[in-house]
Amino acid sequence: ILFLFTKMIGKSNRVTEELLEFFEPFFGFKVNYKYIERLYSDDQVNLALHNVFYLLLSHEGISGEFAGDGTGYSLLITTHYRSNPKKRAKDYIYAFRMIDVVTGMYVGCGYSSRSEMDAFRKALIMLSDFGISIDSISLDKYYSSRKVLDLFQNKTTVYVIPKENIAKIGVKWARIIKRIITDPVEYLENYFKRNLSETGFSSDKRRFGWVIPQKRRDRQEMAMFAIALLHNIFAVRVIPQ
Repeated sequence: ILFLFTKMIGKSNRVTEELLEFFEPFFGFKVNYKYIERLYSDDQVNLALHNVFYLLLSHEGISGEFAGDGTGYSLLITTHYRSNPKKRAKDYIYAFRMIDVVTGMYVGCGYSSRSEMDAFRKALIMLSDFGISIDSISLDKYYSSRKVLDLFQNKTTVYVIPKENIAKIGVKWARIIKRIITDPVEYLENYFKRNLSETGFSSDKRRFGWVIPQKRRDRQEMAMFAIALLHNIFAVRVIPQ
């Protein structure tokens, strides 16, 4: 709870330390900024967050209809991911999150300092580890290469628009083109469900900030996973009795 609270308020560790002084009687001990920082690399915190993440998905249900997109988080408060055209790996960390289009909850996340594609592949690994199967997925044209399409089984329906310079169609693309020709309106309706991912990123950055202040790579990834978990907590639908 303490860890999620520190991430939710989106403040630095020193500012959070000052705020938590009001809760010292509740915690029973004084929390300093070093203690807060170490939570980002604590194995027990990592395990607890992943368990809560999975339990939330199990409780709310998983539709199998997903959309995915990537974004970047700045590691420097003076640099904004969208406004800076010259993006350097040391200044940003990439995030890819797979969202359930029915529940609005993230089902898989991946992070990388190398590329958005690397983060995407890590998100797929997380889905596999959770035993989550993909019935359909909507992706940006950045993921329209044959190598990406080959990552999905034949039973998975992929909604993606090809890049302008696509050279070889192959079997996977032949099936996609056939679906487009059969019902172009339905295809585009499913393809644009990927906008839900962009909406999720936008709301997350407004709530929890667009800067990841942690210095160590493992702590940066933990901070971004906490954002995904908090997104799912906010997305829980309370059904009145």
